[in-house]
Amino acid sequence: MAKTPGGKPPSTSVPGRQQTKGGARPADRALKTRLRTAEGRTIGSQKWLERQLNDPYVKEAKARGLRSRAAFKLEQMDDKFHLLKPGSRVVDLGAAPGGWTQVSLARAGATAKVVAIDLLPVDPIPGAILIQGDFQEAAAEQAVLAALDGQADLVLSDMAPNTTGHNATDHLRIMALAELALDFAGRVLAPGGGFVTKVLAGGSEKEFLATLKRDFAVVRHAKPPASRKDSAELYVVATGFRGGKA
Repeated sequence: MAKTPGGKPPSTSVPGRQQTKGGARPADRALKTRLRTAEGRTIGSQKWLERQLNDPYVKEAKARGLRSRAAFKLEQMDDKFHLLKPGSRVVDLGAAPGGWTQVSLARAGATAKVVAIDLLPVDPIPGAILIQGDFQEAAAEQAVLAALDGQADLVLSDMAPNTTGHNATDHLRIMALAELALDFAGRVLAPGGGFVTKVLAGGSEKEFLATLKRDFAVVRHAKPPASRKDSAELYVVATGFRGGKA
């Protein structure tokens, strides 16, 4: 994303929305798009489609050529925590469809190295290095380090498992992914690096937080404005990597 002459990234506010202390919100109550119920469409899918059609972040993502509305979450966290620095070496875990990779490239600039890895294929993103594979495997990890030509400055993970609707089960599943991402970050991050991962409301597990606080200078939770209010997702933002496990 291009910077303003003052060196600051442009505002991530969405057109037609006004900024408030609590984040962007609709400037007025525009008429919502409603769909006729199609034969064979469930009530749940009907509501999801209506929400997508009326979501200003979805509309703005399409207008800007971003592959997901989730891209705004990373932009907003970067605005607050200044994660993506010029020339950064960034790893995007579970990158598909590539929204966070696009933001990383735009904000870290032409000299950055951004590696996106996912089990699923990701359509080419100019400037990004795409790896299809399992980041838990040693060969994939070595491929990431080779692509970066060194250690990473930032490891990102927006990974989430399929939800079951059972809060305790969903919490355990997403924490398992977060722990795997943290383990990977501990092996590839350069001293002073950062780590961002998704968790669920209710906070992170004590052991997980203890590991983060041991290995990073600053650990915070964040819920960016682009994260839907009815979503239980939160993000852990850890900066100042101390250089390895004890």
